[in-house]
Amino acid sequence: MEGILIPISLFLAIFGIVYLYLSTRNKERLALIEKGADASIFMGNRSNSSSVGRVLLLNLALLLMAIGLGVFIASIMIYNLGVDEDVAYPGTIFLMAGIGLFVGFYMTKNLDKK
Repeated sequence: MEGILIPISLFLAIFGIVYLYLSTRNKERLALIEKGADASIFMGNRSNSSSVGRVLLLNLALLLMAIGLGVFIASIMIYNLGVDEDVAYPGTIFLMAGIGLFVGFYMTKNLDKK
């Protein structure tokens, strides 16, 4: 019985957050429409959303490549250097993932300048 409580509570928390976000956004938009605001403010900048997608894709790609490289380096450390498997895999995966995100941060900063 205790094992099912955690997934149910996680689902309810996510559902509650999404419900509050959508209902608040709907009420806010209705209030703006009542005051006579133009409907174009709800569309946002389409050029900005494409750059957000580009940044997200860049960071995700670098993160996944870094994790793959971390697994590869860990296997080399295990078979060639004799490092303990329980230390090599988590250590190199987290190290390389952090390096990948760090590189992604600087590449994103350069992408935003253009």
